[in-house]
Amino acid sequence: MAGALAAGALLCGPASAAHARASVEVAVLPSDTSVAALARAGLSVGVMSTGVGRVPPEQTYLDVTQGNRVASTLYDLPLASSWDEIVVRAQTAPADLVPGLLATSLVEHGVRVGADPSLRAASVIATDHDGLTRRGSAGPGLAVIPATAGGLPALAKGLRGDDLLIAFSRPSPGRRTVPIGIAGAGFDGDLTSESTRTDGYVLSTDIAPTILRRLGVPIPARMDGEPIRTGGGIDVSAVQDRAERMAAIPDRRAPLLVACLGAWILVALGVNRVVFGLRRVAIAWMALCFAYLPLLLLAGAWLEPGALAEGLLVGLGAAALAALTVRLAWGWRGLAIACGVTTVACAVDVISGSELTKLSLLGPNPVYGARFFGIGNELEALLAVMVPVGVGAGLTAAGGRRTAGGEGGRIGRRRGVCAFLLAGAVATVVFAAGRFGADVGAAIVLPVGGAVAALALPSSDLVDFPDNRPGKATNGGPAGAVGAVVAAPFVALFALALIDLVSGGNAHLTRSILDPAGGNVADAVQRRLELNAHDFARAATAPALWLLLAGIGLSIRQRRRIDAWLRPAPPARAALFGACAAVVAGTLANDSGAAFLALGAVAVGAFLAFAWAQAAEGRKSPGNREIRAMRESAAGKY
Repeated sequence: MAGALAAGALLCGPASAAHARASVEVAVLPSDTSVAALARAGLSVGVMSTGVGRVPPEQTYLDVTQGNRVASTLYDLPLASSWDEIVVRAQTAPADLVPGLLATSLVEHGVRVGADPSLRAASVIATDHDGLTRRGSAGPGLAVIPATAGGLPALAKGLRGDDLLIAFSRPSPGRRTVPIGIAGAGFDGDLTSESTRTDGYVLSTDIAPTILRRLGVPIPARMDGEPIRTGGGIDVSAVQDRAERMAAIPDRRAPLLVACLGAWILVALGVNRVVFGLRRVAIAWMALCFAYLPLLLLAGAWLEPGALAEGLLVGLGAAALAALTVRLAWGWRGLAIACGVTTVACAVDVISGSELTKLSLLGPNPVYGARFFGIGNELEALLAVMVPVGVGAGLTAAGGRRTAGGEGGRIGRRRGVCAFLLAGAVATVVFAAGRFGADVGAAIVLPVGGAVAALALPSSDLVDFPDNRPGKATNGGPAGAVGAVVAAPFVALFALALIDLVSGGNAHLTRSILDPAGGNVADAVQRRLELNAHDFARAATAPALWLLLAGIGLSIRQRRRIDAWLRPAPPARAALFGACAAVVAGTLANDSGAAFLALGAVAVGAFLAFAWAQAAEGRKSPGNREIRAMRESAAGKY
């Protein structure tokens, strides 16, 4: 490709008439230039995502001039060596990609564009849609030039009026972020944009809109990037620390999660073997550890410790909270508390606009270049289970309280249905709306989970604990139930789009579907399906996926035994149906289905372990025979 771009630079067409406009210089720096060096030169600083995943430098330059980008796996063709092949390749991607859109937009509005031929590959930034790269690097308009950190102060001092200097380090293969700096009127702090909503972090696709806005040229609808701006003062240490944290997340995520889960399971099994009387307590404790996992990961994002320290913080912290919960709130009430506290903490964090979620090990992981704020698919998978499970556990605990007269508490079926539906709706708004969680998948899985759980409640007028009496059958039948479940995500997506448009959320749904830069609905669906297939293909090489599938198959085979654990607690049983439906929906709807399935299945497994502990408690509890007889009767009737 570099040879094609160099050849394109020799096509020296006549330069457009220079308008009395500002001058924008894009300086490509050596790859070893640091954020600190840019700050010393007097530039506002940040780091720039070079692409979706690991991409070659040529792709980064193409993304700059397109103002839009997709994962490299979505292209049907490899990165080409000629401009015609580059254009054809872009047309194969399920998005509206236009190589050369930046230069074309400028030339069409009479703005001069030029590039230093010595840049070779980077000169594509000044190449128009026809593959023409104009020479030159002086005068008003856009100039793409080579530079060094030592030469930046002179370039910055030469700025006049609305002139702008954008400088970034030359990308290198496999590098996910590079330092970037901007000097000019209005730039006096750490760089950010609406694409990332993260101080000190911007995208390669944000450069083109920034240039066009400064030169007074309309930003084409097919550009997905957002103009770069600054926030606060210049804080080099904060930018560097944030970049280091982002870089550490991919390598730290899986080992920490596996280590913590393994340690909790070993401890539970060890207690089970040594102290037989505590086996149910140990298993319930293990399940609660998993429920507190996202909460402790938020703490890790706040403290940003080293790998070992974060592992100890999460492992020991969750273990301590689980032990405290078992001691003070045994039974279903403890599970409701653990799920509630964790879910509310995540909700408060995203509503407040905090950066803890995005920097946690289960956050959106901005360094991958696909999502930069809100929650990620990994956290979505856990919330898809914890929301219905927390509601089901709470209803079970509330119905299980005995009154002074010895009667079981009563929970009306209508109240239970409302609880599941309301929790799903509120969680959808919080975790899916663009201003908060910004996760389109959450608008699918959370309504499905709530709707299925509500429909799975016993069809009686009252759900009583521990005495469950059959009541009148509900209306609607299977067809109505299926229709309600199918309609739930569509209603949620419509509401989400409306909320985003009214609030200016500008999140993934509006940017990928309603915005022309993302293509149409068919393109969005195709992107998700292709990425999902790629995720499963990659995961298929790992034995862990097959072990997980074997575990799922074993659970299905033992469904009658599992059902017996939960039949005395109808809301908890309904929550299981809701959680399983949410995991299935998320696995199919998200672009990382294998990861979603793995975490969702583990979360369901933790819930089943807790349910087993409660069933064992019911069999061994010192309660009177009448209560146990009623539980057995309920298990036979439902």
